[in-house]
Amino acid sequence: MLACAALAGCSSAPTPRGAVQGAEFSSGELLQSEGNRITQNAMTANHRSLMLLADKLYRRNPAEWRKSAATRETALAQLELALLSAQPWAPLAGQRDVAALSPDFAGDRVAAFIVACADTIVTAHGGKREFYYLDGVDPQHLYNAARNMEIALWVLNTRRNAQGQPLLLANEIGPDTRNLSFEREFGKIIGRLDLLATYTTERYRRAVIGYVQGLVAAPLLAFLPVR
Repeated sequence: MLACAALAGCSSAPTPRGAVQGAEFSSGELLQSEGNRITQNAMTANHRSLMLLADKLYRRNPAEWRKSAATRETALAQLELALLSAQPWAPLAGQRDVAALSPDFAGDRVAAFIVACADTIVTAHGGKREFYYLDGVDPQHLYNAARNMEIALWVLNTRRNAQGQPLLLANEIGPDTRNLSFEREFGKIIGRLDLLATYTTERYRRAVIGYVQGLVAAPLLAFLPVR
């Protein structure tokens, strides 16, 4: 009885954490398959994650946004426009992927890092941000992008300048501080890419199996009795 009372005293009602929200209907969805929608939603979620990472990095590295804007909010707005643009980000001078976080780069390192990560993801999706019928993605490219994001996170945590200082402050583990929010957000991006790669592979595989099943089952179904 005492044990039950102790457990009852420790229990509490679940904390409300919101509800799953679906996107509002748009006419463009009529031109999308289920696979297109899943790919589109993953791309949108990864974009949000990158912008959240940019905000976190700017907060920890305010000197970076001051290189390109008067306020952090302005720097974030400029960065989002760059992510949505079809044009290469000029300050990177053609550098892509993890090469963007270089000790020799004197510009906004947060923007350079996030733009390079976004470029990796978009390239893995065939250079597209929106997906409709006849649009497909290569699961191997998605898998490769997930591994590139793992490398990007490693670069973020380890790359330093000539003085041995981190190029960008991110995760922090100390006696009184523990901040692994960057690790968690990158984990979400990597997880989405891996899941989409697995889903796409399975979708293509099941399409072939379904076709074969149809060929095998059709003669049998033709002779089933009709009542």
